[in-house]
Amino acid sequence: MNLAYLLHRSAKIWGDRPALSVGHDVRLTYAEMGQRVPRLAAGLMAAGGLQAGDRVALLLKNSPDYWELLFAIWHAGLAAVPINAKLHAREVAWIIGNAQAKLAIVSESLSGELLPLTRDIPGLKRLIVLEDEECRALYRAEPMPMATEVSPGSLAWLFYTSGTTGRPKGAMLTHANIWSATMNYFADVDRVDPTDCIIHCAPISHGSGLYGMPHVARGANQVIPESGGFDPAETLDLIARWPGCSFFFAPTMVHRLIHAPQITSANTDNLKTLVYGGGPMYVADLRAAMDVLGPKLAQIYGQGEAPMTITGMDKAMHLDDGHPRYLQRLGSAGVPRTDVEVRVVDADDNPLPVGEVGEVICRGPVVMAGYWNNPEATAQALRGGWLHTGDVGSFDEDGWLTLKDRSKDMIISGGSNIYPREVEEVLLQHENVSEVSVVGRPDKDWGEVVVAFVVPRTGAAVTPEMLERLCLDHIARFKRPKEYRFVDALPKNNYGKVLKTELRALLAKES
Repeated sequence: MNLAYLLHRSAKIWGDRPALSVGHDVRLTYAEMGQRVPRLAAGLMAAGGLQAGDRVALLLKNSPDYWELLFAIWHAGLAAVPINAKLHAREVAWIIGNAQAKLAIVSESLSGELLPLTRDIPGLKRLIVLEDEECRALYRAEPMPMATEVSPGSLAWLFYTSGTTGRPKGAMLTHANIWSATMNYFADVDRVDPTDCIIHCAPISHGSGLYGMPHVARGANQVIPESGGFDPAETLDLIARWPGCSFFFAPTMVHRLIHAPQITSANTDNLKTLVYGGGPMYVADLRAAMDVLGPKLAQIYGQGEAPMTITGMDKAMHLDDGHPRYLQRLGSAGVPRTDVEVRVVDADDNPLPVGEVGEVICRGPVVMAGYWNNPEATAQALRGGWLHTGDVGSFDEDGWLTLKDRSKDMIISGGSNIYPREVEEVLLQHENVSEVSVVGRPDKDWGEVVVAFVVPRTGAAVTPEMLERLCLDHIARFKRPKEYRFVDALPKNNYGKVLKTELRALLAKES
């Protein structure tokens, strides 16, 4: 079934409800959006000379237009290629060419460096700047009927990975994949009512966009901050404005929100659910967030290849403080989602018993169809019918999955495996530590040694001796950092993930 049906249905049932808002103001109701999208779909088909199944690239900052374009693409039977708006123009050009997109829609502020490159992008017929009259004219086309030949296996969203170890790969997410992720939100994360909203502080091109889908399905409002991104003060203002609001945040965004100066006087009663994922949420930060925001946090663990849907921990699970392993569970990634099977396996893909550490693999209707035009990578990632995540973890006896690290982040020192997250959790217990990232540095005697990059809290003093004592009290001696580096900030991408590759590269240059 075509994902565009979600909008078609909501426009009929909740036509007078706000669909798209910016800041404090409603821009379109569902009825209005439902009338505009079929016109835009026809305009896109004509503008690009497109046929069913063609790809349309979107290089946009967060805006209401994003949602209209996504649903118009699906309405017309096309596939969307949402692109990280902070990539370099040459990276964007490569993705457009690799996806063989015939049409690209680009925000004016992002078009300058890309325009000179477009003539060298193979297959691209036309690039349209969002703010130009050329784009506005697309909405004046005669409306077209929704494409009904779309099958569950048809490509809906070509999700390009971060490409930290080479060229990014396009994970092929089908209509069925996104339907599964949407329905699992209702089964495992939260209920959504038509009076609710989701506020998109994180990029719509990635997790926040995928989490907008269940809100469209239930006729809830999509709110775009005036800034188009995440600003703690603006976020708190929007929470006070909009009832029943939810967010998708990276853990670093949660950290920034609860430590914002405005939080002490903010009214967060309207906050319904804050879903966090996309990186490790440390127990100290999680408990602090629950103290400040109340019982409103839910966790998801997923990847672009299995969008937002491998394991999770709902709000009720966060509150089960009577369980003897409560803190261990808070540090976990929760339990497998309803229709996703998860295993921890050894190097030969044999399932491991409870407590043993191995690679996390999964299968289910949410898992991608494969990588676009990359059969070798597809075969490697989906061998045996299971998605091999590259993440390392273990199950406890109750089926809760604890992630150790990405396999590439594991440190091997003197033949022993050291998981950076375990060391980071300990260091974050110190009241004067704001953020920390632990990586391995090449060493001729030990293979690697542990180095901790530490961001002290503003105005607070912290020394290696303080942190050394903390480690001696909590972890084995061989896991202790051999060096502490105090820095003002950690390198991060625009989704808030710490770039350990940059930290390792810095250490490698010094070796």
